[in-house]
Amino acid sequence: MYDAAFWITSLSILGLLVCSGFFSGSETALTAASRGKLRSQADRGSKGAQRALEITEDNERLIGSVLLGNNLVNILATSLATALFTRLFGDSGVALATLIMTLLVLIFAEVLPKTYAITNAESAAATVSAPIKIVVKLFAPVVGAVRMLVRGILRLFGVQTDPDSHILAIREEIEGALNLGHSEGAVEKEERDRILGALDLSERTVEEIMLHRSKIEMVDADRPASEILQQCLDSPHTRLPIYRDKHENILGVVHAKDLLRALYARRIAANGADNAFDGFEITEVAMEAYFTPETTTLEDQMRQFLHLHTHFALVVDEYGTLQGLVTLEDILEEIVGEITDEFDLEEDQPLKRTEDGDYIIDGGMTIRDLNRAADWSLPDEEANTIAGLVIHEAQTIPTQGQVFSFHDFRFEVIERQDNRITKLKIRPLT
Repeated sequence: MYDAAFWITSLSILGLLVCSGFFSGSETALTAASRGKLRSQADRGSKGAQRALEITEDNERLIGSVLLGNNLVNILATSLATALFTRLFGDSGVALATLIMTLLVLIFAEVLPKTYAITNAESAAATVSAPIKIVVKLFAPVVGAVRMLVRGILRLFGVQTDPDSHILAIREEIEGALNLGHSEGAVEKEERDRILGALDLSERTVEEIMLHRSKIEMVDADRPASEILQQCLDSPHTRLPIYRDKHENILGVVHAKDLLRALYARRIAANGADNAFDGFEITEVAMEAYFTPETTTLEDQMRQFLHLHTHFALVVDEYGTLQGLVTLEDILEEIVGEITDEFDLEEDQPLKRTEDGDYIIDGGMTIRDLNRAADWSLPDEEANTIAGLVIHEAQTIPTQGQVFSFHDFRFEVIERQDNRITKLKIRPLT
């Protein structure tokens, strides 16, 4: 009974189970391994990591080859086991072979190798990359035919497949990992917000973060030099646009340091005379104004700031009409959060928390900034600012004192100027 055929068959089954475990573990390791970590290892000279990156470029071909090899060895092992047990125990050997092979395949060819592969994904992927690369090349013709057949069948049901598409974009993967890490306590909120803020720069435009033209402090070029000097000294800003006749007629931008330097030079030249500032023309010390379209992305705008060595841009619409201004600091705040200095006034802060848990919010504060500051999830698809969201949901311009409830928040209009909602009180309902 226990002749050479028995031992050869038994050893063959054992070898096939090892192969099955190898294929199962390889599939898990190569699909679970982080391409970022593999790239880092490859850059440090790991040939296995480089091979793993190459064969995971085409996941469909990789998985098809591994599954083909896995099914071949599993079916062959089961067939040999059935023949062996039937020879030993007769007709009851079929059921016995099914039970034993199910347990063996489940434990030693599936759970065990996949558990190890998940635990050591990158190292396992680099280790198995060489033999799997051979398997992929060996099974390439069969896998190619199977892929064509599968796509043809899916096309009959109206399903279109794109072999070059990824299930998740890289940004979505990073965002999901950061949010998961934050929920589990491994990533701080500030760290998550900084990374996501940097990733968002290419998705957002200057229109979303610019200071609206109604809030821009400007210098009238026709005012006396002493009044202009006093305005610049009183202003918390170092750069101020210069206009003449109307705000849209921008002549340039004056830097407080340039203005002070020019006026000081005139004062010295006039030996401190009271008329030292007479005839001073502010446009002589003004810089040329830099205009940017409101549709410019924050990433492109930051690149322009760095290229032009400037921190200040006036935002215009498609008709060239002034809409607002944006600074390099505004863009950096989208990454690191609100930046304040000794010249920022407390009353200018757009978000304040009251003792009873309500939030007093400037109507011009963007929804994204509020979500970031309070860790909320208010939608920003239909509106950019909190005031815009309230107007959109109310379908009218609310009056002072009106109260609304939507998106699980209570909104109360505290202040309104003309047709603008300038201050709101918001309270979470849950």
